[in-house]
Amino acid sequence: MAISKKFLKSKPVCKVTFELEGVEAETVVAVGDFNNWNTAATPLKKFKNGKFKTTVDLAVDESYEFKYLADGVYFNDEQADAFKWNDYASSDNGVLNV
Repeated sequence: MAISKKFLKSKPVCKVTFELEGVEAETVVAVGDFNNWNTAATPLKKFKNGKFKTTVDLAVDESYEFKYLADGVYFNDEQADAFKWNDYASSDNGVLNV
């Protein structure tokens, strides 16, 4: 699993790339504050080598809670900047600081 951040010089935006490897799933979606936890809004593209990847533009100087949803199962990215307890889900969410 990997999260990479590319800050743009021309505007207050960070391009965040989510990349997963070794996940046995047909579909993976990134869900979080950045897409109102919409389970269809931010799918990761599956490549022939089995990797999943997508990039989103996020406003800088913000923190976003997120998780992945793979074939109906939620999980965190170990590369998250932090983790925050969520009472609604009774589990931690990953946190991105950009």
